[in-house]
Amino acid sequence: MSDDDPISDFTRRSMAVEGVAKTVYVAGAGPAVVVLPEMPGISPDVLRLARWVRDAGFTVHVPSLFGTDGAFPTVDGGREVVRRACVSAEFRAFAGGGTSPVTLWLRGLARQAHAMCGGPGVGAIGLCFTGNFALTMALEPAVIAPVVNHPSLPLDDPAGLELDPADARAVRDRLARDGLTVLAYRFEGDRWCTGQRFAAYRALLGDAFDGRVLPDGAAHPAPPPFFAEVVGTPHSVVTAHLVDEDGHPTVRARDEILAFLTDRLRPREDGVRRP
Repeated sequence: MSDDDPISDFTRRSMAVEGVAKTVYVAGAGPAVVVLPEMPGISPDVLRLARWVRDAGFTVHVPSLFGTDGAFPTVDGGREVVRRACVSAEFRAFAGGGTSPVTLWLRGLARQAHAMCGGPGVGAIGLCFTGNFALTMALEPAVIAPVVNHPSLPLDDPAGLELDPADARAVRDRLARDGLTVLAYRFEGDRWCTGQRFAAYRALLGDAFDGRVLPDGAAHPAPPPFFAEVVGTPHSVVTAHLVDEDGHPTVRARDEILAFLTDRLRPREDGVRRP
């Protein structure tokens, strides 16, 4: 896909949390899942993922956090979005910055989405720059199905986690208390989300962290220009580097994510988890 996405099959809403309003694209029915954008924004590939989540039986919420909504990821445009995000007060892109303040807003969005959609809780899918945000959102009790895809922050510390120490402890304790699992993905040779980072998640969360690694050869060989020239490494497992072919490893990863969400957000009436 090389064109902009008009996002015409989503409802565009202005949603406010503690007086701060942001645009959120909403579609579907069923329990809520928040699909976060990846750099450089709500791209056609991110929307493709959101539609798959919608079609699996969920009300998908895609918040606009940076970039131009629906835009195809170009090199120049993407670089400018990254530059602005790295100096924004809402994000903590570098080591030592702690938890990004925007996660407070996202926790409020999850709370509102749960109130509107019902069900046992809310899912959250983070991607790239927002990868770890899905984990931090688990500080909101409504979030019960966090998915952390190729988390790239902090950009300057391959073994770092985008969490301040107090939030790290709180997330660990919440997962242990409620028996939650974090599902996570990366490519083996990803230089933005390294094996060191996954090891740090494992050290913090123990068996609650289900980190899965795909071989670099499974990545789409011709992603959009921003990913080919700026990211420059296999990175976006279920978006820009997904190969939409039956049985492909990236499609299996997508299906595992949908099954994870279904298991936790749409439990069987007999109480038995789906396989």
